[in-house]
Amino acid sequence: MTVILTEKAEFRLRAFLQGAANPSADKGIRVGVSDGGCSGYQYTLDIANEAKPDDLIEQQGRVRVYVDRQVAPLINGVVIDFVEGLMDSGFKFSNPNATESCGCGQSFQAGDCTPAAVPCS
Repeated sequence: MTVILTEKAEFRLRAFLQGAANPSADKGIRVGVSDGGCSGYQYTLDIANEAKPDDLIEQQGRVRVYVDRQVAPLINGVVIDFVEGLMDSGFKFSNPNATESCGCGQSFQAGDCTPAAVPCS
């Protein structure tokens, strides 16, 4: 599994982890996907206090990254960046496995395994 955090993304995620309750050595970020979004899958980022039994674990700089083994093929090689701008700020995903992405950049399709899409709100 390879999830790549840019320097800006790692810095922002470290700040979230430091500000979160329940500090622990296992605290990290869970990167995943869920059914939804206007293209079929949408990215998820959550704070994780510990690994789940089926997690793949990777260290990116000073951030521990957890990915469920079942969704790992959909995000293998994804680059997560943090951008700041006048009109748009937040985490941006560049996924080499995506066969199509929506205009908002928060959802994607991945070949024949993508669930039915729902309109962006």
